[in-house]
Amino acid sequence: MSNEEQRLAPLREKIDSLDGQILELLTQRAQAAQEVGHVKGGFSSPVFRPERERQVVSRLQSINPGPLLPDGIAAIWREVMSACRALEARQTIAYLGPAGTFSEQAAQTYFGHSIVGLPCVSLDEVFKAVEKGAAQFGVVPVENSSEGAVSRTLDLLLDSPMQISGEIVLPICHHLLTKSGNLDGVTTVCAHAQALAQCQQWLSQHAPQLKRQAVSSNAEAARLAAADPAIAAIAGDPAQITYELQAVASRIQDDAHNRTRFVVIGNYACQATGHDQTSLVLSVDNQPGAVHSLLAPLAKHGVSMNRFESRPARKGTWEYHFYIDIAGHADDEKVAKAMDELKSIAAFYKKLGSYPRSAA
Repeated sequence: MSNEEQRLAPLREKIDSLDGQILELLTQRAQAAQEVGHVKGGFSSPVFRPERERQVVSRLQSINPGPLLPDGIAAIWREVMSACRALEARQTIAYLGPAGTFSEQAAQTYFGHSIVGLPCVSLDEVFKAVEKGAAQFGVVPVENSSEGAVSRTLDLLLDSPMQISGEIVLPICHHLLTKSGNLDGVTTVCAHAQALAQCQQWLSQHAPQLKRQAVSSNAEAARLAAADPAIAAIAGDPAQITYELQAVASRIQDDAHNRTRFVVIGNYACQATGHDQTSLVLSVDNQPGAVHSLLAPLAKHGVSMNRFESRPARKGTWEYHFYIDIAGHADDEKVAKAMDELKSIAAFYKKLGSYPRSAA
């Protein structure tokens, strides 16, 4: 045995012993979670409570002595809670498919991997799956840091009875992918329209000869590229792995800090955690100073606005709906007062949900 092996052997034995202890504790935790499930079942309580899981992770991060990083703590316990939750009832989560999309990655990031994924062909189908009870929750993209709001999601949030119960912010890295790992014989690059827009400068500089074709998702582009050597796809790591493609170039997004925000939709109303956000849709009569008056209650009660997005009301009269994210939960005193005033002055008012803010 080499000197290196001699030094490593006792450390490996220690790790094996610790792994056994961890497994024993995880077994005890799973048993306790099952007991919680039995109690909750008697009261018809929901299996998944995002605010509770957020509190668990936040508490552990606050007492973490290191060397594990906070993100590592969150990732580990997310999977622990996901596996324990599945003992009670495995959750079905709808997302924009097929497999390998950033939406699937967002769902797994938020709920863990112990779920049943339900890939949908469109954002409309994600909402329908949740509304009809085929899935307990859905995950949909709502905005990108480079290209702005996902308009279809905003329209669906306006019309749907579903509410937002969580958010996920993912860093988005796009790769140019083909079967061969080069562009020999490739004539077309496929991707979701947002991805094409996020990579347009790179494409114009490095692959101007390729025809750009928008498809329903980046994963669909990857599926097409896997089947046709004349097609390249713009997609991320999950799609590259799922469809066994090779990278012609990596990280081709024009913005190195490109991120997409996803929201979780469902019937669940979150309780306050102390680190929340409330999303609203408002409209005002078309008159001078109307928008200023609409926002005045927020300033009056000291409520911060995190996001303001306008969207045509689709009535053909140049009217707009305003999508607003404000800091705090609807049950917080100052937020509640501001919302009461907003209701009284808005021509249209809808609360989309109060939910824990993403840590990203």
